[in-house]
Amino acid sequence: MKTLKSILFLALLALPFKNLLAHALWIETPLNGKIGQVQQVNIFYGEYATQEKEAPAKWYSDVNQFSLWLIKPGKEKIKLQVKETENGFTTSFTPTVQGQYALSVVHEAKELGGTTKYEFSSYAIVNVGNIKAQADVPNLLKTVFKSHKVHQINQEVEFQVLLNNNAFAKGKVMIFSPEGWSKECIADENGYITFKPVWKGFYVLEASNYEKTNGTHHGKTYDASWQGATSGIFIH
Repeated sequence: MKTLKSILFLALLALPFKNLLAHALWIETPLNGKIGQVQQVNIFYGEYATQEKEAPAKWYSDVNQFSLWLIKPGKEKIKLQVKETENGFTTSFTPTVQGQYALSVVHEAKELGGTTKYEFSSYAIVNVGNIKAQADVPNLLKTVFKSHKVHQINQEVEFQVLLNNNAFAKGKVMIFSPEGWSKECIADENGYITFKPVWKGFYVLEASNYEKTNGTHHGKTYDASWQGATSGIFIH
């Protein structure tokens, strides 16, 4: 069974002169599940490219205090309790009906990056039996596929970028391949992007949105906000 990894890339201004510390928070769970069978879910933080998984005590700021939500078919939302492990967190759920389930993380880091507030979100999809409707993913910034099937190498993949449930015209998305290749794409006026994968394996799509805005966050003033959101797709 192929494993779906939903990666949340964490770009933080760790130093005052815009030096970036790139880390990732990601979810690992099988893409397909079965009624009555336990679905294992793991959450890691570290360097995805090298599979370096940090102990939760070393995670940035309060990232290890994230909340993981399960959205069941029918839109029932349940907060999953996670258990700390040596190199991350683990949890599970047992599907009870057919349909598409979604796992969702949306987390604002407590610490600012310079004077920028950061929001990180990611989701993973689990298909169980016959799919009559796509899962309701609450993340406000996301990339959405027409279907969560296994896509084929050298065949075009189309997805849409949404912001606040509307098409994100000219939205930016980074595509990361399992071979280390990456490319920045710009959505069209309707929020659509198409790409043709040339390697097999898991691809990560990271949408981002940067805005100049003012406010306070945990007692600190910020003058900009950044949203980053990832989803994944497996290429057969």
